[in-house]
Order: sequence, then structure tokens, then C-alpha cells
Amino acid sequence: MESKSEIFRISRITRRQFVASSAAVLATSGFANGANAGSALAEQRPEQDKPDGKSEPGTGRGPFRVIIDTDPGVDDALALLLAMRSPELKIEAITPVAGNVPLDLTLPNALRMVEIAGRTDIPVAAGARAPLMRRLVTATYAHGENGLGGAVFPEPTTKPVATPAAELIRQIVRKYPGEVTLITIGPLTNIATALNSDPELASMVRALVMMGGSLSGGNITPAAEFNVYVDPEAARIVFQSGIPITMVGLDVTRRTSLTDDHVRTLEAAPNPISQAAAKIGRNALNHNRERGYLVGPNMHDSLAVAGFLDPATLKSRDYYVDVETTGELTAGETLGYSPVAGDLRRRPGMEKDAAAMNMPIRGSAPTLASTKTSPVLRDKFVPNTKVAVEVDSARFFDLLIGRLSGSK
Repeated sequence: MESKSEIFRISRITRRQFVASSAAVLATSGFANGANAGSALAEQRPEQDKPDGKSEPGTGRGPFRVIIDTDPGVDDALALLLAMRSPELKIEAITPVAGNVPLDLTLPNALRMVEIAGRTDIPVAAGARAPLMRRLVTATYAHGENGLGGAVFPEPTTKPVATPAAELIRQIVRKYPGEVTLITIGPLTNIATALNSDPELASMVRALVMMGGSLSGGNITPAAEFNVYVDPEAARIVFQSGIPITMVGLDVTRRTSLTDDHVRTLEAAPNPISQAAAKIGRNALNHNRERGYLVGPNMHDSLAVAGFLDPATLKSRDYYVDVETTGELTAGETLGYSPVAGDLRRRPGMEKDAAAMNMPIRGSAPTLASTKTSPVLRDKFVPNTKVAVEVDSARFFDLLIGRLSGSK
């Protein structure tokens, strides 16, 4: 049996370093961005507000500087292809991380998608091989041993840039302060590492749109969604950083099942992106059927990208979100506190009421062996996250399949 010291040595940082770094991030950011000063989706600047007055095709928005942090992954692969087919996005970098499969697979999978899309101009930087403090748990049971549902593509010839992902994220955000949105569709290890390395960085990030979390139960445990489960310590750093966050979690992504009709539309289009997406989608559908699932794979990560491209796809609600990091059975659970939701909800229109805002955010009750009182993590309700609670699935698939097939 391993000693505690041996277990700690497998992680990138020690527990003491984690706590110290987290405190530095929190103290410096101080919710500098105004406790989620608005939804990352809703606050994108309309095209007519651009200084040069020029418009882009598609949704008429952008272009917006983004970094896509990812662990391809079936749905990650389609999300990357969607992003690279979207003129609204100025993709500054793609930063693979270990998650669905190890980094030795997520990195070449990201490079494959860049080559398929003809976007080798986008820097791809290798990220973390392991979570901050835990052993890596993968999802090969869902994504296949190669991460792409068994769909086979040639080895990529494009090479990643030499700069590590966390450092590249830091450099880009500092180069364009207040302009870069982080679209995170994997575990948050790379983002937390960047924030820990630069306590001022959080205040320079425009927004973060994440696929992850759930207020309605998990998909790898009854409590936890996979991306947060893999690295809950990293997720907690991000949620407490002060960056305006939009959480696109299982509450809405469970309503985005890929169907045979979707795949047939992709198969009928002759362009390389559509054919690659169809190949991945067909393999994922077959995999689900073989395992007896009643529906096709959910397009979790593509929904996060689509929600950024077209905010009308999602409806959200303000929550204070925190992450359980110590529970034996619940580590990785995302908890959403709100005075106007759940059993303690108040009547509509009380979102600004002083009594409602005085709702304390409590931690667990003290044990008999402890002299501590029940911790109050926040003495009043201050939201830090826009949580997506409704989705227009038809609108989403119209955008996703339309862009990938080249019909939109």
C-alpha cells in the first residue's frame, strides 16, 4: 500500500502548493471581474459595434479571440471541427489536456482535426498529462481506445508548438488582455495551472465557457460530471477565480443526442470536414448500440461551442457554483446555490431583494471531534456562474450539422 507521501509525488504539485496557489489566485482576483459581470454568451459584441463596421458571415457576430482547451474525445473532435468552420471565432490556440484519453492521444487527435479542417495555422500546444493532485481517470469506455470511437485517421504530420499549453494560455491572454474567451471542453488542469502561475491572469480573461459540471447528477458517478470529476481541484480554482463563467453542463447537454439522420446528412456532404465528422459520428452511434444504449452519443462539447456562437441556443440562470473536492463518493460534484431555485426558492422578481441576497453559502456541519463551527464560505449570495438550464436542441443541431456539412 502506498504511503501518503508516495501518492502526493505522482501529482504535479503538492497539497500545500495547491492551497497556497489557490489562495493567491483568489486574493489577487478578488472577484475582479465583478462576480460574473454577465454571461459570456450574452455579452459578445454585436457585429455592428465593430470599429471597422465590417460584418462576418454566419451569425453576424465576432470575430472573437478564443482558446479552446480540449481532450479529444468524440464530441471534442466534432466541437473542434465546428469551431474551425465558424468565422465568428479567431482561434488563438488549441490546448489538449489528458482526460477522455491520455495526452499521448488527445494531442495527436487535436492535430488530426486541425489538418482535416485545413487550419494548421492554429497553434496546438501540449498540456497536462495528469490532474493537479490525482491519478488520471479516462473515459475510453465511451470514446474508444483511440479517443475517436475507433474511427481511424492518418497520423498527423503537423507538430505541436514547443511552448507548454499553460504558458501559451498565459502569453496569449496577456497579449490580448480583456479580449480572450477560454472555451474549455475537457478537465480544467491547463487553465488552473495557468492561473496558479500568474495571479493577475484571471482579471485579464474576458470570459470562460465550459462544458462541464451538472446540477442534476453526474455521468461518471451519480454526483459528478466527467470533466470536473477528473480534476476537481482544478475546477475549484477556476470557479473561484473571478473569471465570468458560463457552465454548459449535463443539465442541457443530455438533450443533444446524435441520430442516424444527423450522420446521414454528414455522410452525404462531400467536404473533408463533413466526412470526418460522419466517420466519427457513425462509429460513436454503433458503439452506443453495441452497449445497449437507447440513444446516440450526446454532443456535450459541441453544445458549449454552439452556445458561444449563437447565445439564443441556451437559456441560463445565475448560481454560485462550487466544487466538492474531499468527498469519498462525491468528489467532482458541482453544487449550485441560488435564492430563487431549489427548495428555498422565492417568488419571481426577488433576485435583487436584500433578504434573498443574504443567503449564506455553507460548508459541511462540524464533526463531534472538531471544535470548529460550520463554515460559512460566503456570507451572502453572489453569483459566479451562468448555468445553462434550457437548450433549443433543434436550433443547436441546425447549426452543428449545417456548419460541418457545409450547408451553412
